[in-house]
Amino acid sequence: MIVKSVLIFDSGVGGLSVFQEISALMPYQHVIYAFDNAAFPYGELDDDVLVSRVCGMVSALCKEHDISLVVIACNTASTIVLPHLRSQLDIPVVGVVPAIKPAAELSQTKHIALLATPATVKRPYTQDLVNEFAPDCKVDMVGSTALVLMGEDKLRGQPTDMAKLEAILAPFYGDIDCVVLGCTHFPLLKEEIQQLLGHKCRVIDSGLAIAKRVGMLLRQEEADPFLALSRKHDVFSSAEVKEEAALNKEMSQMGFSIIKRAPTF
Repeated sequence: MIVKSVLIFDSGVGGLSVFQEISALMPYQHVIYAFDNAAFPYGELDDDVLVSRVCGMVSALCKEHDISLVVIACNTASTIVLPHLRSQLDIPVVGVVPAIKPAAELSQTKHIALLATPATVKRPYTQDLVNEFAPDCKVDMVGSTALVLMGEDKLRGQPTDMAKLEAILAPFYGDIDCVVLGCTHFPLLKEEIQQLLGHKCRVIDSGLAIAKRVGMLLRQEEADPFLALSRKHDVFSSAEVKEEAALNKEMSQMGFSIIKRAPTF
């Protein structure tokens, strides 16, 4: 019987794309979702501030709840925070890595693209991934903050501006046959992105790989479905939430209770 929770953490609601993959793979796993909207977006923070905020909020939640594993569902935070957080916790911590390796393996044209936040595109860590896993590929990188905001808006029930999205995707037409979504917000718009790029271009992200990693680390294959169905997932924010009622409505459909404020840190 699964009684402990998995904590999924992000600066905004992008990590819900990771939650959806974990929930599909482990439907009876209880989840606590936490987002640091007081400091959103993370790509604009100095590294030391980012480390302090992530470690502070995650550690505070782990002290108050019975958590078996933490997922940092943010590419920006994962490139910086993981060593610090792992030194503070005695449970597994899983991060997010842009799916450069599988894209390079799947590509027939050896011309792939990374769509991420400006911060992820600029980090040496990202170029190291390209050098290690896609040395035989041409890799175009585009950073977009607007797409992050579009993902946030979609989860508040707002329609996606397809013309604006098409303009963001303009560099990805031609012989590019794999586009990597290097921000957890972007899979929230995966259907729309795939529609615009067409069936000849694969759109891939790290969500399923993260879910499989979580399942492997927990090594729990069975749970009591009756217990799971009677217990809603929990969600915490670090500050007042924009259009909170609309977001609560969307998240309730995923099995979450109403948004509560995270413990101070």
